[in-house]
This record gives sequence, C-alpha cells and structure tokens, in this order.
Amino acid sequence: MDAKGRFFVFEGIDGAGTTTQARRLARRLEAAGARVLLTAEPSEGPVGKQLRAILERRLSPTGAGEWDGRTLALLFAADRLDHYLGQIRPALEAGVHVVCDRYVLSSVAYQGMAAPREWIRALNRFAAPPDRTFFLRVRPEVALERRLRESGAPQLFETLPQLELVARLYEEAEQVLRSRHRVVTIDGELSPDEVDEAIWAHVRPLLDA
Repeated sequence: MDAKGRFFVFEGIDGAGTTTQARRLARRLEAAGARVLLTAEPSEGPVGKQLRAILERRLSPTGAGEWDGRTLALLFAADRLDHYLGQIRPALEAGVHVVCDRYVLSSVAYQGMAAPREWIRALNRFAAPPDRTFFLRVRPEVALERRLRESGAPQLFETLPQLELVARLYEEAEQVLRSRHRVVTIDGELSPDEVDEAIWAHVRPLLDA
C-alpha cells in the first residue's frame, strides 16, 4: 500500500505569489520522483466554477448590490468540502502529494471582511488541516502592483484599501490557525527563487520522515 501523500497549502493576499510558488513546488516534487496533484480554490468543481464567475464579476447576486459576505463564505465552505472529499483526500490516500493554492485562511481573510470570522472558522471545521500552510507575506501596495502588471484589470477585492484590510485579516487568521493548520510564514517579497528555496527547506524534511 502506498504511503499517504503530504498536503501543502499556499496562502497570501492577491499578488503574494501563491500560484507561482504552488506551481514551483509541484514541479520540484515531480522532479524528486513524487506523484503530485496541483490544485486550487475555488476548485474546478461545480461550486468552485460558480465562485470563479462571481470573483470575475461574471455572475451577479439576486437583486442590486454586491454579494453578501455570508453567502460567499457558505459557497467557499461548500466548495472546500466537495474539493477535499472528491479530489484531495483520495489523492492523499493514494500516496499522491497535494499542492493547493488557497484554503481555509483565504476564507477567514476575504469573507471575514463582511461576515463574522468565528462563524467562518466554524463553517470550515470539517476542512482537514494541511501538513504545511505557507503564508507568503507581502505588503499590499507591492501585491497590487504585481496584480495590475499581470492582469491589467483588478478582480473583486483587488483595490488597495481592500488588500490592506485583507492583509490585516490574514495576519489575524494566521495567528489563530497557526497551530492547527501548521502555518509557516515566508517573506513573499524575496525573489521567486529565494521564496522557492525557503519553502523547500520546510518541505524536504517531511518527505524524508
């Protein structure tokens, strides 16, 4: 029977480099001979696809105004459980390492702007904790500059005041969930290669354990 895979998560405000570093870690694990599932939240499942449409402003709520934070929190929690049960857990049980771009901390930070954070944490109590959560800390102004350079047009939550608030909520979530979600904070303003090496220094011992 295959040994159980390891579960790695990347967190940080938009523009922190989570997607880049998740891809780098997946490639590095594959180069080491491991089987890897690279995934992300929102997922590619049915609920995740609806969430992506919301974040890209392609789907509007019933009536006027913006999406309620509680509605988004419920959708993210539903997507996360479906994602874990249908894709992540089976991969881990088959001995495949899973690298996920965003997980519980993102919900607490982003939906925590408009919904009670303790309630959001309770919604996500069924989310299995990762073996390591890498929180890439980046100043909001640096993150926004990166995002605008990459995409040219901001998504939902991608304004400087919102990123500043999300950054504060991430710091709060990181403190509350540090132990359960095994959070490691990385300086996301280092070069991509330096961030990669800092992450690998935490991953390699887990592979040898």
